[in-house]
Amino acid sequence: MPDANASQVALLAERLLEWLAEHRVAGRPYAVALSGGVDSAVVAQAAALSGWPAISVTARSDSVSAVERRDASDLAAALGIEHHWVEPHELSDPAYQQNDVRRCYFCKSRLYAAISASFPDYQILSGTNHDDLGDYRPGLEAAAEASVQAPLAELAIAKAQVRQLARYWHLDVADKPASPCLASRIAYGVAVTSERLERIERAEQLLRELGWGEFRVRLHADEVARLEVPAASIERLASAEFRTRVVRELKQLGFRYVTLDLEGFRSGSLNPVFQIRT
Repeated sequence: MPDANASQVALLAERLLEWLAEHRVAGRPYAVALSGGVDSAVVAQAAALSGWPAISVTARSDSVSAVERRDASDLAAALGIEHHWVEPHELSDPAYQQNDVRRCYFCKSRLYAAISASFPDYQILSGTNHDDLGDYRPGLEAAAEASVQAPLAELAIAKAQVRQLARYWHLDVADKPASPCLASRIAYGVAVTSERLERIERAEQLLRELGWGEFRVRLHADEVARLEVPAASIERLASAEFRTRVVRELKQLGFRYVTLDLEGFRSGSLNPVFQIRT
């Protein structure tokens, strides 16, 4: 007898493919905004399997780490979907640089405008899933303004189901931790600069080399680094073996202070600051 869960995932995959067939806009090919993460990977895989012309597009930007750019390129090759790069130049936008609570709106507006400019005849698809709708995500407004379609959200497919679909299609990113853009590590009100983005990227690369798979290096005012790792590994990072090296190397990168968040890793930990202030 077939596994019930496997059958449910197969039906979910079928629903996603049906959605793509039913939502073709005036015969326009699909352009999937591919970040390198699991959500957009699943959408790209579905688009590649849909039998309809489709490409994938990734931002080449200071706010997208080299690791994520490499993953997106490798992923597109593995999926067999044509891959392109666009340069949104969001750092040239003062509204983005000032880094208020709508930073993501300005970033996504630039991204979708760059995709539309390069591929004006394509319908843009995003990897937004149903869980994202319950979080503070001003980028969703930019997506609506650009008429971006989000099949996962429209089908009420949550993150756990996205990962099930990724395993169903044997995608290497099925269990990949979420990794938002580097600018999301910078506290609201602290200006986004190329130097700060590079510093965060290099700091996170150090933690990656030391063996952490899920973590964040947050940057606060006065160049304070706030490190988030899973609660179970806080003691490990605080040990002399790692603490001394991490503090030394992060200060060499330009951080003035290095702190360890005792609450542990949690995605979107900067968002509650905004909610409290309002």
